[in-house]
Amino acid sequence: MDLGAFFLVSLAVIVVPGVDMALVTRQVLLHGRRAGVVTVAGLVNGGLLHTAFAVLGLSALLAASATAFTVLRYVGAGYLLYLGASSLLAARRARDEPDVAPAPVSLERAYRTALLTNLTNPKVAVFFLTFLPQFVDPDRPVGPQTAVLSVAFMAMATAWLLGYVALLGRVRHVLQRPSVRRRIEQVSGVVLVGMGLRLATEH
Repeated sequence: MDLGAFFLVSLAVIVVPGVDMALVTRQVLLHGRRAGVVTVAGLVNGGLLHTAFAVLGLSALLAASATAFTVLRYVGAGYLLYLGASSLLAARRARDEPDVAPAPVSLERAYRTALLTNLTNPKVAVFFLTFLPQFVDPDRPVGPQTAVLSVAFMAMATAWLLGYVALLGRVRHVLQRPSVRRRIEQVSGVVLVGMGLRLATEH
């Protein structure tokens, strides 16, 4: 295993903004650091499940079945569209009722949202299926190597996202004005809807 190349490429992949960072940003700025940490836990557990699927060969079956992949792609896109629409509706309510604070989110719901967002995204499954084998030594047992690389990747992702949560937590108090909260909901909604539409239309 070329661990040096693996860590460099993994770091580049992890820091690129995506659905995970959009969810974390929204939860921390609107609901606080604890909601952000729980969101990270949901995302990471979803990622670990995807890596387990890759090790067991289930991701390969998904990628090989056009029907299964398409169904999961539309489910994932629909869920992102739902989350985005919810954010846009919340932004509209915040505009109509500027003095009303956003409804608190339960930690269970924050975790479930992150977990389902990750699990219903087939691109995550295909990513682990195609990314990890590039760093596996074919002359050694593949399963243990894939498991080690999976855990290492998720550990790096966890560290990055928790650091991001801590950073957002430090500036959250500056962003509590109603107009800023509304803008956060609007931007989050647009980003999530855009990602949902992209997932639905990609082939």
